[in-house]
Amino acid sequence: MSQTVNSRNTYGTGPETPLWFSLYNSRMATGRNGRAFLFSHTMNIVMGPKEDRHLLTGLHTVADIYCGDCREVLGWKYERAYEASQKYKEGKFILEKSKIVKDNW
Repeated sequence: MSQTVNSRNTYGTGPETPLWFSLYNSRMATGRNGRAFLFSHTMNIVMGPKEDRHLLTGLHTVADIYCGDCREVLGWKYERAYEASQKYKEGKFILEKSKIVKDNW
């Protein structure tokens, strides 16, 4: 884990609120463990090293992203998409629903 990423928050900054995302791109995606969301910005995360991965949509260069507080893997950042149809993902973040949705909010 090497880089801390911060962004403008649009949801509040109370200490009880874990802030990992700020702008939702309204695209459903698939993560390692099921449903996920594609975001254009995140905050309070730490990024791991870049690596090439073969995902459902082809080859991508990605970096895992971790909670800045507990260091749990939340998803990944798309650094590069090799398929022309997937270029819109570059620079965006996948956050897995099971990692960011809190029961009884």
